[in-house]
Amino acid sequence: QVQLVESGGGLVQPGGSLRLSCAASGSSSSPDKMGWYRQAPGKQRELVATFTSGGITIYADSVKGRFTISRDNARITVYLQMTSLKPEDTAVYYCNALYSGIHYWGNGTLVTVSS
Repeated sequence: QVQLVESGGGLVQPGGSLRLSCAASGSSSSPDKMGWYRQAPGKQRELVATFTSGGITIYADSVKGRFTISRDNARITVYLQMTSLKPEDTAVYYCNALYSGIHYWGNGTLVTVSS
């Protein structure tokens, strides 16, 4: 059973930075896709950034230039470096991985941007 464990959330002031991590375990193969989604209170879950099966990165327009996704293939870990954080970035951030057509989700980590 694939498991995704996120870490790195917390409270940060506007303009600050945070780095999220997500480690995958439970599979002998690498995921086809792996990335980050977020869900703000009262809103639908949305894509933040992800690696596609071809290794291409995709970002939501709202985070381009501020967030950077990276990965460690050996450890099957993805990271999300978030800079210039805004109050509207406040959300629960979820790690997502696609293995053989099945989406797996982490439990989420809360990011709160507030002064």
